[in-house]
Amino acid sequence: MQSLSAMPVLLTLLPLLLLACSSAAPGDDPSSPKGNPESPEAWSDAAGATADPALAALTVELWEEMLRADPVFASNLGDSRYLGKLKDLSPTGLAARRERLVALSERAAALDQDSLSEADRLTLVLLREELDRALIFHDAHFERWLVSPSAAPHIELQNLVEDQPAHTAREREAMLARWAAMPAYVEQARLALLAGKREGLVGSRSAIEKTLVQLDELLARPVDSWPLGNPTIAPGTPAYTARLLLEQLRAGLRDNLAPALASYRAALHDRLLPVARSDDRPGLASLPGGRELYARLIVAHTGLPLMAQELHDFGLAEIARIRHEMAVLGEKSFGSGVAGVPGAPGAMPAGPAREDAIVAMVQEHLRSDPALHFATRDEVQAAAEAALRRAEAAVPAAFGLLPPVPCEVVRIAPHEERDTTIAYYREPSADGSRPGRYYINTYAPETRPRYEAEVLAFHESIPGHHLQIAIAQELHDLPRFRREGGPTAYVEGWALYTERLSEELGLYTGDTDRLGVLSFDAWRASRLVVDTGLHAFGWSRQQAIDYMLANTLLAPNNIANEVDRYIATPGQALAYKVGQREILALRAQAENALGASFDLSSFHDVVLGAGAVSLPALRQNVKRWIEAGGR
Repeated sequence: MQSLSAMPVLLTLLPLLLLACSSAAPGDDPSSPKGNPESPEAWSDAAGATADPALAALTVELWEEMLRADPVFASNLGDSRYLGKLKDLSPTGLAARRERLVALSERAAALDQDSLSEADRLTLVLLREELDRALIFHDAHFERWLVSPSAAPHIELQNLVEDQPAHTAREREAMLARWAAMPAYVEQARLALLAGKREGLVGSRSAIEKTLVQLDELLARPVDSWPLGNPTIAPGTPAYTARLLLEQLRAGLRDNLAPALASYRAALHDRLLPVARSDDRPGLASLPGGRELYARLIVAHTGLPLMAQELHDFGLAEIARIRHEMAVLGEKSFGSGVAGVPGAPGAMPAGPAREDAIVAMVQEHLRSDPALHFATRDEVQAAAEAALRRAEAAVPAAFGLLPPVPCEVVRIAPHEERDTTIAYYREPSADGSRPGRYYINTYAPETRPRYEAEVLAFHESIPGHHLQIAIAQELHDLPRFRREGGPTAYVEGWALYTERLSEELGLYTGDTDRLGVLSFDAWRASRLVVDTGLHAFGWSRQQAIDYMLANTLLAPNNIANEVDRYIATPGQALAYKVGQREILALRAQAENALGASFDLSSFHDVVLGAGAVSLPALRQNVKRWIEAGGR
């Protein structure tokens, strides 16, 4: 096993990563801010070990811009300067952000790449790509048309409660300030949607209808019962102080936020729902300039100049391959001729028809057998925790680099669980004081398949997201923007790669769990087909749902939520299989080139040792490692 403290030894083998150590992020004391809000020195390690002064300055300014643009991201990392702030969705604020991004891009373009060290050259390439992505997302103007039941303002704001500290007087003041800023934020969101409507931009009908149901349920409850009305106040806080804080927060919710949400709800119901995009055409293809925007979003999420048709065809080919694996494993699991599968005929057809029949009956059996689904919320959480613990014990066999910060399993909160995905991950705080979190959806446990529990845990925690992200945070020589972010195709491609890697590590307990692996692989392959179908080829919402029902083993309620997610986040779903394909290809290339010298642990350390990089940069890193003999 190799700890992160041994990183300099590994980095000497990688010229691109020859970096020196720098100090850790400031502000470990939660009662003190990290610095003056206007000072780029608030994070003393923002530039990492970047050698070129002009490039170092750019890395600092980019990091500060990332924090300024998303105060919740900043405060969750532990930057107390932003604890009282929210995003600025006003036209003035958005225009100012674009000006800053353009200015940074122009300065980055003016730097002479050839004069830089190899390490700085990679940082410059990744910095330019980060700015390009930021401008694509900014110019997509999601705030003008995107309505999502998993990310609407009332969901976004309620989620703040969990990580909003209230230990000190300064933190309690920040909490009051952030809660006081919420009505204006909701109003900005409302006005942005109405501005989009005037331009012919509007959300999809199902998304708006689901969001209205959520708002009606929330507004029918007293604010004292809202998560925002019940924040965690540190033990030991004087009773009078705690009572006064709650009274002030709840008064603001009642007098200001509730009316703002009611106004937002009225805009959705009265102004947007009547002209919402039909569920027959919910994708970008039905928006003015939507197909052109989708082409840009493909590049932003994959980092590659891929065409929608190319990705669609890739997905179809992957589905065909995985369905064959499903049929083989399904027959093995349930007996010859699929005996034991409810409704199996006495004589199965031959050829492709037989394969389709086996897959259909396996789907029916897995989706309908109560024994293959959880009975209680506690069972869902216990399975997630057991899988995580087994993975923690197994990964030293295949990794030198291991995360020093633990991961914990957390239930998705009641206010968002019904309409959100089955799970997600949130990174640790920058100083490691808060662990990584694997959020698991325990809503309607009888619909949560047992056969997906293991693969889901490995993707979201270890050896998936938590291992990769927590390791990246510890690469102190890298600039902060590289340690705390990165291209979607790398981040999600890695997590998908580890789903099958977990089989090599002996982590799956049976063939039913391995069918879950195939279901998840088909899920990501179907995303290529469905995402391009919705946004480039004009598919309907139901068409997307039907395709995923036919080609995965996912539960129907999960599929509906997933399709709504793809409608709301065009292009993001493409990144998983694109990234996985690249990592698998690089591993095969390394195995062929190095033969008996190939070491899986060393390969993984190279893939992870530069943080989240673009796929072309990853190719170069692996190429250099191969040329060095894989040592």
